Amino acid sequence: MNTHTETAIKTTYFSILGNTALALIKGAAGYFGNSYALIADAIESTTDIFSSALVLFGLKYSSRPADENHPYGHGRAEPLITFLVVGFLITSATIIAYESILNIGTPHALPKPYTLIVLGAIIIWKEISFRLVMKKSKETNSSSLKADAWHHRSDAITSVAAFIGISIALFFGKGYESADDWAALLASGFILYNSYLIFRPALGEIMDEHLYDDLVEEIRKVSLTSAGIIGTEKCYVRKAGMKYHVDLHAIVDANITVKEGHDLAHQLIDTLHREIPQLGHILIHIEPNS
Repeated sequence: MNTHTETAIKTTYFSILGNTALALIKGAAGYFGNSYALIADAIESTTDIFSSALVLFGLKYSSRPADENHPYGHGRAEPLITFLVVGFLITSATIIAYESILNIGTPHALPKPYTLIVLGAIIIWKEISFRLVMKKSKETNSSSLKADAWHHRSDAITSVAAFIGISIALFFGKGYESADDWAALLASGFILYNSYLIFRPALGEIMDEHLYDDLVEEIRKVSLTSAGIIGTEKCYVRKAGMKYHVDLHAIVDANITVKEGHDLAHQLIDTLHREIPQLGHILIHIEPNS
């Protein structure tokens, strides 16, 4: 297991433990503090526990080495797990929206003031968690870890909405009890929007969509530093898990032998792997310069 995978797995354990603690805190504070927005928040955190567990499974599975049936490795498991995580987000948003609509028309007591203190601490913690996990997702090139990061951000958003709703209900008093529920309904819309932001790049990964112009440019520059490589032509990049697989056409002197061209190709592969560690399988096609 490489360093990136180990980092991603440790980060996911952090998410699971954090979400478990927050789900319990939010659920208790929401139940005893008469806040459906907090209970809705607890529901979202509960789904986060399961989605983080899915991410953990995906990371461990996608890190398996290539075998006879999977010559490019198991990296495509990552975006598939991301789709499941998005499914959890959509489900939690739907449940929150449904229950909010029911509660808007049902008379209930005002939330307790101490729920604002709980929410304030939760918002700070979830934003810190989002920034930490997002940083690790960029370091490891993990799409599922990025989805997990956005879970933390969506949780922070629902908590902010709950904070605003409860504040309105407490400030204006009787007759504004439903502000708490409207806040939960608004939060469900933010969760759905974030679901799309997570889903779109994962879909591009599955479909081998061209999304890596900067990496292609870096591959071309590094290639020119390899002995005997005069230039490059076609360069295709596709992502699988935390690795990028490359098909590259390299231009060499037309007068060299097949054996020399073969050796230059292998030198180029070694150079690319050394200079750009996130590259996985590299296929070099040799082109003559005339």
